[in-house]
Amino acid sequence: MKASELAQMSLKDLRSLRERLDDAIAAREQQDRAEVKAKLADLASKAGFSVGELFGTARGGKRGASPVKFRNPKDPTQTWTGRGRKPNWLSEAGGDIERFRV
Repeated sequence: MKASELAQMSLKDLRSLRERLDDAIAAREQQDRAEVKAKLADLASKAGFSVGELFGTARGGKRGASPVKFRNPKDPTQTWTGRGRKPNWLSEAGGDIERFRV
């Protein structure tokens, strides 16, 4: 599309064109990523490896789900794994948190 054609378009048409371009760019990026992944998987399998063996898990090394370590006896649905910020129910209980250990 020539610059002179863009200059003659209305603001509404330009915004519509930008949305269509953004959608087309996103679709092309997904397509290119899928093609590269397929090529890597093919190369890995031909060499006798899985992609996971070569690059690790797809999760990026994040930890899996932790088991529940603490439970609120008043409301058993409230649990805490010991990771992250201490929940309010546990902070408000005060004292030794070991009494809530599962």
